[in-house]
Amino acid sequence: MFIQTESTPNPATLKFLPGQTVLEIGTADFPSAEAAEKSPLARRIFAVSGVSGVFFGNDFVTVTKTESVDWQHIKPSILGAIMEHFQSGAAVMDGEAKAAGGHAEHTGEDGDIVRQIKELLDTRVRPAVAQDGGDITFHGFERGVVYLHMQGACAGCPSSTLTLKMGIENLLRHYIPEVTEVRPVAA
Repeated sequence: MFIQTESTPNPATLKFLPGQTVLEIGTADFPSAEAAEKSPLARRIFAVSGVSGVFFGNDFVTVTKTESVDWQHIKPSILGAIMEHFQSGAAVMDGEAKAAGGHAEHTGEDGDIVRQIKELLDTRVRPAVAQDGGDITFHGFERGVVYLHMQGACAGCPSSTLTLKMGIENLLRHYIPEVTEVRPVAA
């Protein structure tokens, strides 16, 4: 098994491509070892000292490290953990654990606007940020403000504010005049 690695815009996060499907649908974000309880693969990766976050996409795993360690010291252990997991044949997620579908549900009078926001995120934004090892999902819409949840390499990325303001906010405002601002939210 050959696992490729790619850098991401976030220097604390690397993207690992195992050459096979990680999640059939959706994504899974594990911002802490405690959150990894339902994933044997995430637990294996968190067993490597210095790992602070794990994120699964369709065909990739992104791993975020603490500031106190260098990639050259932990990357071989992470590669080993991923390789051992896939060679073992174990499931990525335990039993009934499911990957997240993505966007939060929205009920209210702005249903058409929210539908447009989600469509633009799904067709224009999410594929681009998946290339960088992350995901951005809809969290809410209130009085012109779109709230988005950043995951994987996007969470804590130094360029995430620029991506939100100059990229996503401009895109949404261009197509949906009711959108006035985009803000990030914590998990």
